[in-house]
Amino acid sequence: MTTTTKQTSGEPLFGTTRQHTLRKCVEIALENYFAQLEGEVPSNLYELVLAEVEAPLLESVLAYTQGNQTKAAKILGLNRGTLRKKLRHYGIFQ
Repeated sequence: MTTTTKQTSGEPLFGTTRQHTLRKCVEIALENYFAQLEGEVPSNLYELVLAEVEAPLLESVLAYTQGNQTKAAKILGLNRGTLRKKLRHYGIFQ
């Protein structure tokens, strides 16, 4: 499966799964983030990364399960109540 998304630099963000793992994509995104700081010290980076990753993760899994929260929770390894809490937190509660 090949999925390609363009970054602002013009380089592909995602290539084939053999070329770029999710981990590598996160590493690239963080390298870009640090490069844009211009010496400024970031704060709450852990929470920032979680918020940036968790919301689209939840949305993608819900789309994959066609909105079935029980199936989505199982795929994510969460109980359904925790999933619902996270959906409300990110404003994507259905």
